[in-house]
Amino acid sequence: MAAVELGLDTFGDITVESDGQRVSHAQAIRNLVEQAALADAAGVDFIGVGEHHRREYAVSSPEIVLAAIASRTERIRLGSAVTVLSSDDPVRVYERFATLDAVSDGRAEVILGRGSFIESFPLFGYDLSDYEALFEEKLELFSLLRDEKPVTWEGTMRPSLTQADVFPKTAGGIRAWVGVGGSPESVIRTARYGYGLMLAIIGGPAARFRPFVDLYHRAVGELGTPALPIGIHSPGHIADTDEQAWEEAYPGFEAQNNTIGAERGWPPYSRLRFQHEVGPEGSIYAGSPETVARKIADTVRTLGAGRFDLKYANGTLGHDKLMRSVELYGSKVIPLVRDMLGE
Repeated sequence: MAAVELGLDTFGDITVESDGQRVSHAQAIRNLVEQAALADAAGVDFIGVGEHHRREYAVSSPEIVLAAIASRTERIRLGSAVTVLSSDDPVRVYERFATLDAVSDGRAEVILGRGSFIESFPLFGYDLSDYEALFEEKLELFSLLRDEKPVTWEGTMRPSLTQADVFPKTAGGIRAWVGVGGSPESVIRTARYGYGLMLAIIGGPAARFRPFVDLYHRAVGELGTPALPIGIHSPGHIADTDEQAWEEAYPGFEAQNNTIGAERGWPPYSRLRFQHEVGPEGSIYAGSPETVARKIADTVRTLGAGRFDLKYANGTLGHDKLMRSVELYGSKVIPLVRDMLGE
């Protein structure tokens, strides 16, 4: 357990700086690269960059941003969080990540998902009624491509392939996960195709996901596929004290939840809800390094996780606060978690 990987995730959120102005999409991407460079220097294991196609988030092409990060870093692993495979082409996705793997000298990995937002479907000409079928079929094809041998394949959502080869080849393949929000069918599919399970826990206690972890282990045992690590993705923020972290983080969480909630019929976000989620039974890992480290260690033990990724950028929280959060995560939280798990 002491060898657990500890990473960071971001969607390139459009932040509001100290002068009250929103940064441009271009500046948000440049800031993200700076944050990732700091994470590399601070000893963080992984940086994940999410794909979105809406105004609140700057990153629509994670691989290009990750390639820029690769040029500024030496050791940190680089991946998506997530790549929306349903509205993309598996061949192009594999080739882009194989290229990233070459640029970064073997540091690329991919987290594939169906996407919790639907903007990419009409944008790229896909029918939402095919939501499930698109992901199932494209995941099957991507799984064949991972062998890096000529592929013969036939489906209903894209043209068939006959002895098709993809390039560039990698030195050791690309580590791959499937992001899962919590449906048993998704867990079993992840096991069937031989991917690591990345659980997106964005509400409630981590312990409620233990049945999905147990299901994954049973499935890989029965299917004979590799038993790969369990990963966790959850939001949070770190500052020098609990109170400072909560005060800094709340406006961003409120803005983010109210924007999305207006589209989905959610009630207005509240301080009471936020304070519940930063507590022991919630999914927000916000507080001092000691508080956040204890909560991460508890989650890792509870779920037997091999990786924990903190979504450190949430809503409008400014670049300077994000940089401090990244610094504290690498310099204090990670050593504390490893000490706690070592005990």
